[in-house]
Amino acid sequence: MLLPDPTPRDRVYPVISVDDHLHEPKHVFDGRMPASFADRAPTRVELEDGSQRWAYEGQLLAESGLSNVAGRDSESWSRQPVRDDEVRKGSWDITARVADMDLDGVYAHTVFPSGVFGFSGRIIALSKDPELGFATMRAYNDWHLNELAGTHPGRIIPMQMVFYTDPARGAQEIRDNAERGFKAATLPDLPNHLGLPRIGDPYWYPILEALEETETVACMHLGSGSWVLDPVGDRVASFEGQDFTLAALFPASAMVTGIEWLFSGIPQRFPRLKIALSEGGIGWVPMAVDRLNYMMDNSGVALRRSWGGDMPPSEVLLNHFYFCMIDNPSNLNAVGMIGSDHIMVETDYPHSDSTWPDTQKLLHDRFQYMDKNDALNMAYRTAEKLFRHPVPESWLQTTQVHAAP
Repeated sequence: MLLPDPTPRDRVYPVISVDDHLHEPKHVFDGRMPASFADRAPTRVELEDGSQRWAYEGQLLAESGLSNVAGRDSESWSRQPVRDDEVRKGSWDITARVADMDLDGVYAHTVFPSGVFGFSGRIIALSKDPELGFATMRAYNDWHLNELAGTHPGRIIPMQMVFYTDPARGAQEIRDNAERGFKAATLPDLPNHLGLPRIGDPYWYPILEALEETETVACMHLGSGSWVLDPVGDRVASFEGQDFTLAALFPASAMVTGIEWLFSGIPQRFPRLKIALSEGGIGWVPMAVDRLNYMMDNSGVALRRSWGGDMPPSEVLLNHFYFCMIDNPSNLNAVGMIGSDHIMVETDYPHSDSTWPDTQKLLHDRFQYMDKNDALNMAYRTAEKLFRHPVPESWLQTTQVHAAP
């Protein structure tokens, strides 16, 4: 299934990717759980058919095989869960991942949890036993910080799971984790689909206050609240093409999330909170801005009165949110509206949407006719500033565009 290693690509741009994933190694929780919970930690098990699952609280958990296809022959791609030996080692081994990042010319990854635990860690946050869930989340965050981000310092931007089913406790963890070096947190994009209050509810204020106070970036991956836009309304509907319908609507799903957060009042209540939306691209943003401006101009005083504040909704969207793209060739002119200081790139390694190992070629093809500063902002500078994660000069000098006069 695995193809030969590709040759290293020329480094045209310095790159920080703000949306990547992994296939957690089986030892994540080993030695990291309190003794009272050690025998109840998530455990990798092998079934009689040879497949691998995670066992946790009476469930057998697995992720789609399409989440781990980097370096595999596309003819072998399948939704069926895969074993460690069927995926590229960089999916689960940090040293191998860094080698793959070097090959792709990418300095840093921001790594969300796998679909096993949910991109916002929802399986753990919603544990039946809250004390077990809290201990499990702490253990996962310890592994992320010490092994995933700590083995090769600088190459992984530390991003924590949040214990959002207990906001006061979760907020204290955010503060403690900021002291330890975490710079980002993954949150559910639409938490009401998890049975929790909507994001504008005061329930969320302790967590959002802690994120703002510590300059921890709130990262919302599309689907992290267990919902994406579905015209059928049933995500398990099994007719041909259903999954492709959902994937084709990802940008529309991102717009739903962006508008929900915008009108929640959160950006106004927490004006220094940094909000990053992953995998939705930038194409929906001009449409949203146009619609918001038209509404403010034509929907009467009721909307303007309910909105309040001096800054109109479209400006709040553009000033308080950061947008992440894999490839939007038809929408690059939107950079003028959005601003390159609010756009970042993602490689989505090792998912089926990933640009690995040709991220550099893609960015060169897309950015070569753009303003150099805009290109560098999107490639790394915006992420570097947002996550407070500088790219070292030694790396910058290995890239063609940055080193050019």
